[in-house]
Amino acid sequence: MRLFYLLLIAYLKAKGAEISEENSEGGLHLDLAQIIEASDVCLKDDDKEVESVMNSIVSLLLILEAEKQETLIENLCEKLVKFREGERPSLRMQLLSNLFYGMDESAPVRYTVYCSLIKVAATCNAIAFIPTDLDQVRKWITDWNLNTEKKHTLLRLVYEALVDCKKSEAAAKVMVELLGSYTEDNASQARVDAHRCIVRALKDPNTFLFDHLLALKPVRFLEGELIHDLLTIFVSAKLAAYVKFYQSNKDFIDSLGLNHEQNMAKMRLLTFMGMAVEFKEISFDTMQQELQIEADEVEAFVIDAVRTKMVYCKIDQTQRKVVVSHSTHRTFGKQQWQQLYDSLSSWKGSLATVKTSLQTLSPSA
Repeated sequence: MRLFYLLLIAYLKAKGAEISEENSEGGLHLDLAQIIEASDVCLKDDDKEVESVMNSIVSLLLILEAEKQETLIENLCEKLVKFREGERPSLRMQLLSNLFYGMDESAPVRYTVYCSLIKVAATCNAIAFIPTDLDQVRKWITDWNLNTEKKHTLLRLVYEALVDCKKSEAAAKVMVELLGSYTEDNASQARVDAHRCIVRALKDPNTFLFDHLLALKPVRFLEGELIHDLLTIFVSAKLAAYVKFYQSNKDFIDSLGLNHEQNMAKMRLLTFMGMAVEFKEISFDTMQQELQIEADEVEAFVIDAVRTKMVYCKIDQTQRKVVVSHSTHRTFGKQQWQQLYDSLSSWKGSLATVKTSLQTLSPSA
């Protein structure tokens, strides 16, 4: 072990590091501490030896007793995250990955390594190479016995990385998980997260259902504020309500980074979804009035609406109407549960009738 240590020291000194060759009386972990402190000198070079040397440092870390690992791992992670941000990301990710998977799965310090992995991956659009499956993240949170602050930090990091990499659907699930982890006592602390969650959802061109956000405690904490009023409009109101809100709060909409025309397009679809739930046939005149579109825009609108798979319908040009076969509910509350119960009960009754008929027709034994 002493020879291995001396070889590392010699390599670092050759690279210009100021490091003592004296063996520390405190043991390997103190020797390793000064090696880690000086390790950034070799990261500056782009030679094949660097990877071998850095992996040697990782290997030494992994054989230390758990109680002596934490501070050293945190120091190494900090160096790998901050070193010339954006440079040599593949090497830094590989080293962090080797460290992460070389440790015991329940080791709490894996939290630090995982957070560092996400930070480095986010700088080079490589989040796809980091495990971010929500079920796996939940398991790690439990395995590492994270406190509330670390749990929120971890989920927030995963969320931001997924957003940066344009994985909007996965990011939305993580943000809902984050907001859902707050309680009545600390919901007020999540104001920024809740605000960001709402804006991201409204901005996402593939998100059309928002009622689940209203149930989150941090979002409920925003009641009475303009952002909550805007969310409520997208949850259940019609296009006219949004237009009225925009006319009174144009600067607020702009400050959120939301595009008014995109909002109008989404609210037209949401309004149409509500109409399609209530009526199975909708005249062109009604659509023009409710959706604020011209007669020659109706057909194109319906085609776009069907493409979202939120509404299934067809156009009857002769009678100038739209015939609806199915529409997704914008909200799913007590009334919708009752409708689902009634439908299932009806199907159950129909199946029972068919079964009885078959038994009557089959020959007796």
